[in-house]
Amino acid sequence: MEDLLNKTEKAEIEVEALYKRVQNLKTGNIKEMESEDEELQQLLVKNKKLKYRIGILKRAIEEEKKNLKKCKGVQESEFNGIKDSLTEICSKALKNAYPEFDVQQEVQASGRPQFGDYQFNAALQITKLLKEKGVKCTPLEVAQNILSNMETNSFISKTEAVPAGFINMWLNKEYFQTQLTELVREGVKPPKLNRRMRIVVDFSSPNIAKQMHVGHLRSTVIGDCICRLLEYLGHDVLRLNHVGDWGTQFGMLIAHLQDKFPDYLKVSPSIADLQTFYKESKVRFDSDEEFKKRAYDCVVKLQQQEPNYIKAWNLICDASRKEFQEIYDKLDIKIIERGESFYQKHMEALVKELEEKNLLIEDEGRKILFPQEEGLIPMTIVKSDGGFTYDTSDLAALKHRIEVEKPDWIIVVTDAGQATHFKVLFSVGEKLGIWDRSKVRIDHVQFGVVLGSDKKKFKTRSGETVRLNDLLEEGLNRAEQKLKEKNRDTHLTEEEMKLAREAVAYGCIKYADLSLNRISDYVFSFDKMLDDKGNTAVYMLYALTRIRSIARNANVTPEQLKEACKTEKVAVEHEKEWKLAKVLLRFNDELKKIVIDLHCHHLCEFLYDIATAFTEFYGACYCVEKDQSGNIIKIHMGRLLLCEATAMIIETCFHILGLKTLSRM
Repeated sequence: MEDLLNKTEKAEIEVEALYKRVQNLKTGNIKEMESEDEELQQLLVKNKKLKYRIGILKRAIEEEKKNLKKCKGVQESEFNGIKDSLTEICSKALKNAYPEFDVQQEVQASGRPQFGDYQFNAALQITKLLKEKGVKCTPLEVAQNILSNMETNSFISKTEAVPAGFINMWLNKEYFQTQLTELVREGVKPPKLNRRMRIVVDFSSPNIAKQMHVGHLRSTVIGDCICRLLEYLGHDVLRLNHVGDWGTQFGMLIAHLQDKFPDYLKVSPSIADLQTFYKESKVRFDSDEEFKKRAYDCVVKLQQQEPNYIKAWNLICDASRKEFQEIYDKLDIKIIERGESFYQKHMEALVKELEEKNLLIEDEGRKILFPQEEGLIPMTIVKSDGGFTYDTSDLAALKHRIEVEKPDWIIVVTDAGQATHFKVLFSVGEKLGIWDRSKVRIDHVQFGVVLGSDKKKFKTRSGETVRLNDLLEEGLNRAEQKLKEKNRDTHLTEEEMKLAREAVAYGCIKYADLSLNRISDYVFSFDKMLDDKGNTAVYMLYALTRIRSIARNANVTPEQLKEACKTEKVAVEHEKEWKLAKVLLRFNDELKKIVIDLHCHHLCEFLYDIATAFTEFYGACYCVEKDQSGNIIKIHMGRLLLCEATAMIIETCFHILGLKTLSRM
């Protein structure tokens, strides 16, 4: 929608500029007109084309609005933060003042305190629309009229309209001071939803018989974070692991094991051995016709559920699952496996249905299906040898998820290289009537690749893809080294050191990924991840433990802080206290932002803003005053309550990101 609006605005500006140019040419003298007649004609043609484009763009915008209305409650989240609430208040006042105009405008945070906390800037647009109708007025007059229609509310303490047409708003300190005090007493609570959604999230998706590598890291971490957020908000989330556990590769592997590992029905090879066997079987499959025939024969027997082949397949899968689970346990990932094999019967039923409806097209022995959208490549539903493909299993999975799981929302987390595949998949699903976009929201959450220091795909020195287990192990070693450099091992017990080592290692790997825009490729660097300055997990962990230590060093317990809320309130009088409080109040706004665009880095940026504001507050405001001997002479309870509110929100953000918190570090 935003992209369409931007394109329309640019086209309108271009038309206006061309119109002025045409008028200048028309008002010139006859000689100039004759010499510039050709240019005039070209401009008029261009002007006509641009107006046509504007018409198309405006129709597209209206269509998008209709789709949003049809899918109300699915396309966007259903809770409000401060920004949304203020936007609602201002939009209502705008509609009351100018009911003839449909202008959508959000409030924006003010860049300078002297101009309030938030601004509403719709007056300029209204002034322009009025001018087109022949009504002359200034932006200030429009802004004042909007303000005169604004209902009294608890959020805003003061408003003003300025000559440029901006409406400046100051938040009600007393009201939000009470909200933050309530937060300390009752805990951080998720915003209320209008309805609870059923959401399917497909992420991680490694392949059986192959070790998880660094390429699986992003899908696993990003997918888990999205699940944690949606679960925190109260939605019913189904976490699915669509593993590659079926197909020709298992026929190849079993045929190869029959030759190289004759005990394969009794003893399961290690995952490392399986990966070696898999590579060897692929070489044989590509070069040995006799072996290829045997491999296909094994696939058929596997699909026919012959006991020995199913037993071999189960042993292979179990070896992989064991390694996968070790990694998921380390990273604290909860996920349900539902691999390609799960959909075998569903694929058979789907192909039968498509054939009965004459929807499949024969193409050089294959059976293909064209998507609804023109210009996209067709899906191969049945191969020339009669086998199924990834296209078949993904279409069957989409059908099963929609018809059986009955979700309101499906989220698939994979690398950007699969964008075309999923675009085709969803288009085919829509064409077949499997997916109705007005009822189910579907998002393909794409991400870039992990790069090494040479800006190429992250690989080992031998050119192999980096194994995820090796990466996590190195993270543990480096985290321990970093903690020892800071002499933490002399201050922490053995158990505390172990917890800190794991929290730093796994936390820094997750945070480095989540703190960046997922669309971008990123350079993997332990040095940057373990830096205790900047927006890193280490910096945030230090910030949290430091905040927690303030009340502890003042001998004030969490229970005493909750009790203090009955008589004291979170401090907001000092400039730096109020600045920190206003950052904390953005919590719901940040969550909504992620729900809409599924970019987890918003939460990391929010955490860094909290840490920065807290540093300013702590440098300017004493929480605990001591005499020269170090004895406590005064405790500023309101400020300790502000520290507690800060720590509680940071901990909630850590939980959503999948980071472990520490009491000492």
